[in-house]
Amino acid sequence: MITPQQIRGARAMLGLTQAALAAAAGLSTTALNNIERGTADPKASTLTAIRKALETAGVIFVAENGEGPGVRLKKAGM
Repeated sequence: MITPQQIRGARAMLGLTQAALAAAAGLSTTALNNIERGTADPKASTLTAIRKALETAGVIFVAENGEGPGVRLKKAGM
């Protein structure tokens, strides 16, 4: 699953506000804020909705490679 740090990083890369990402993922802004701060314990389905919204907007989530999980922008044409 994705981490709060990945969510914040992906959102920042894309220039999305919390409100925009929350709307795209079908969440309240408060819920997304709590998830990003690590003060919520979201369901797997909630994290999946956030991940799909961010991937649709143009990021790829990178699995842990010894230095921790990451996120990057998609290459053009992907």
